[in-house]
Parts: sequence; structure tokens; C-alpha cells
Amino acid sequence: MSQKNNKPGLIYSIFKSYLRFTHNKVYYQKTYSINYENIPADGTPVIVVSNHQNCLNDPLGVLFTIRDRKPHFITRADVFAIHPIANKFLRSIGLLPAFRLDYEGEGALGQNDETFKVTERELVEGRTIIMFPEAGHQDKRWLGHFSQGYLKLAFEAAEMDNFNTEIFILPSCNHYTNYTDIQGQFMVKFGEPISLKPYYERYKSKPRTVKREINALVKEKISALMLNIEDLDNYDSIDYIRTTYGKSYAAQKGTDTNYLPDMLVSDKEFCKRLDEFNRENPEQAAAIYDLASREKEGVKKLGIRSEALEKRSSAICTLLKALLAIVFIEVYIFSLWPALFLYAIPKLMHKKMSTDIMFLGTYYFAFNVLFFIPIFTIATLLITFFSTGSWLLALAHVALLPLLAIIACKYTKFIVKIARDLRWLRSSASAKGKELQQLHDELWKRLDIVFKKK
Repeated sequence: MSQKNNKPGLIYSIFKSYLRFTHNKVYYQKTYSINYENIPADGTPVIVVSNHQNCLNDPLGVLFTIRDRKPHFITRADVFAIHPIANKFLRSIGLLPAFRLDYEGEGALGQNDETFKVTERELVEGRTIIMFPEAGHQDKRWLGHFSQGYLKLAFEAAEMDNFNTEIFILPSCNHYTNYTDIQGQFMVKFGEPISLKPYYERYKSKPRTVKREINALVKEKISALMLNIEDLDNYDSIDYIRTTYGKSYAAQKGTDTNYLPDMLVSDKEFCKRLDEFNRENPEQAAAIYDLASREKEGVKKLGIRSEALEKRSSAICTLLKALLAIVFIEVYIFSLWPALFLYAIPKLMHKKMSTDIMFLGTYYFAFNVLFFIPIFTIATLLITFFSTGSWLLALAHVALLPLLAIIACKYTKFIVKIARDLRWLRSSASAKGKELQQLHDELWKRLDIVFKKK
């Protein structure tokens, strides 16, 4: 089998480096690649199959993880319709559209033939293809229905080469601290590759049976990698408990709560035990979920942080933090150019063009790296030069822009936390505040029993 050169070109490599730097160092606080060694060597035909929970951020995360090649992505077609600039950008980095019956209609399905023909040839020639079999992204940490399109592509590619090519399926999952939060954490975790070669002979006589069997296996592998909360009826309560009590529980077990890979392991174990308790004690679990739901709503209404109910920061500590924020206010104001615009403009565009919150990260990242960051970088260079008359200062200002953007983001979050803690100081003595605190104490008391804490 003759293999096409799978190495990316110079222009693509430079562009990808710019995107990766912005993605890994500015947009996210920290990114992780877990089990990277499971990725088959470059030149091996492989389909990376992943969960899909965050629109464009999912394929971009995998793209910036795989450094030594230019993979192709097959992703939902409506992403390409956001804007002509986005369409060109997505195709330039290897994304191809997949049209779906439930979204684009039956008439559009024929356009998939071209996409599949291209990717089948690429796959046989040793390329890496990345697919999301859930078809649409989820808005929660759970795994939806898996279509078999990736297996159709894989076996048709193998058949194209008379089943002489060994094709692999690589299970993968994406995981986030928060789907829409800038300066959060993100990770890609890979499972062990699954060779399709042992299935070739049986596929020739029973293709549907074989695809169902492999599809179930791949879904099982991905579910084992990720945090898959299957109890959707109680999802909001479970997720709230996970991010509050679950975080405290992890810390007491010695888990580094700032290290996302370890927190994923802890969260999986925590949610599993909670689910087991629900099956064995449904009435008690229902009472806990009701308390969690009421606490979450109370926190939202008072505009406070849920952590304040447990840590109970003193008025002196909160006021000292407020004083510290005032001391560095000038640094914060300086950092807002152009960070404020890079945040506000994409958010406004998303509000006008989409109702899906999972598209927000797409607007933040895609439009900034393609359009607003270059424009504001040039504007900063020229404004600083004409203000100071020094190209050295202008270049220094431009070089500091990524750091200033991070400062602006962290400072904003710091101010928001202080404001919420001040609200709690004001409302904790009120009837609603006392009621919420009692509700919180009762919830944690019951959870202590569930997790056998003294």
C-alpha cells in the first residue's frame, strides 16, 4: 500500500502553532493529554472516536493534541453554516461536514457521499480521521446514542483495499472543568486502539451484526473513559453535588482538586457510589436530590458562591480581598484592552446568532483567533507606537497581550467572587440566608452518611 505524505505543510504548521498557543495557553488555564502513547504511529489508518459535549471545542482539543499529522474531522454540518469565514476556517484545518436527517433533512444526506469518499481514500492511505458518533453535541456530561457512520466508513475503506489494510478505532473522550468558562481546564483521554482486522471475515457475511457488536464495544470503552452521568432525571442535582460536596470529598481523600485528570477519576468514583446508593435507597436518594436542587436554586437567587455555605469566610478576610483588588485596579484597567472586546464581541455575536449555549466556546475561540485577535493586535501596535513614538514599546505591548488577557480574566473572576461573598455577608443573617444555611447543613449531613464520613 502506497501512503501519501501525512506530514502537514509549513503554512499549516505555523497556523496550527498559533491556534494551539491561543487554545492551550490563553483560552484554557491548563490542557492535558492522557494516554497519548495509545495513538497509533503516524501512517497507521485510524479513526479517533470521541464523545461530543462542546461543539467546535471538542475537535479543536483533539486537533491540538495530535501534533505530528494533519487529521481530518467529520463533524455536524450546521457548524459550517455559522459564517462563511468559519466555513473556510473549518475546512482549512481538516474538518468536513456530515449531514444528518434530523437536522439538515433527507435531501441533504446525499452530500455525505462526497465526504465519505474523501475520508475513505485518506484512511486507506494512512491518515487519521476523527469522528463524533453522537452526531450532535450533548449539553451534559453523558453519552448519547451512537450512530454507526464511523464503522460504515471504516469497513468501506477496508473493502476498497480488498481488506488488506488494518484499520484501527481509537476510543477517546474530552473532559472540561466548565464548558463555557475561559481559563478553565481541558483534557483529552485516549483508550486502547481496537483493530478491525479480526472482524473482516465475519463482516463479509454479517456486516450489520459486526457493526452493532463493535459499536457497543466502542461506546462501552468511551463511557469508561469519561464522566457519564446516566441518571438524566436527577442530572442537575447530581452534578451540583459533584461540584460541591464531591470536591470536598476528593480533597479529604488526598486528591489534588486542581489537577483535572485526578478529579475525573474521583468524580467517576463519586458518581458511581451515589448511583449505587440511589438504586439501593431510592427514597433517601430522592430526598438528597431535592435538597441539592433547592440549595442550588437558593444560591442562584441570593447571587452567592456555593463554597461560602461551607467555608464561611470571615468579614475581615473578604474585606482584605476587596482591598487587594482596589490596590491592583490600575493593572486591571490596563489589561482590559483589548481583552474586554475579545470577550464581549463574540458573546454578543453568539446571543444574536445562536440559542445553543454549547456554541459559546466556538464563538469565543474561532472568531477571536481568526478575526479579532489579529485586528486588535495590529491596532495595539499602531496605537502604542503613535502614543509613545517607540516601536520597541509597541512590540513589547503586543508581546504582553496574552498575559494581559489572562490577568483580565483572573481579576474579573476574583472580583466576582468578592462581590458574591459580600452578598453572603449581607444576607447570611437574614431569614432566607439562615434557611439556606440550614438546608446546606442538612444536605451535607445526609451525604456524610452516604459516604460514611465521620
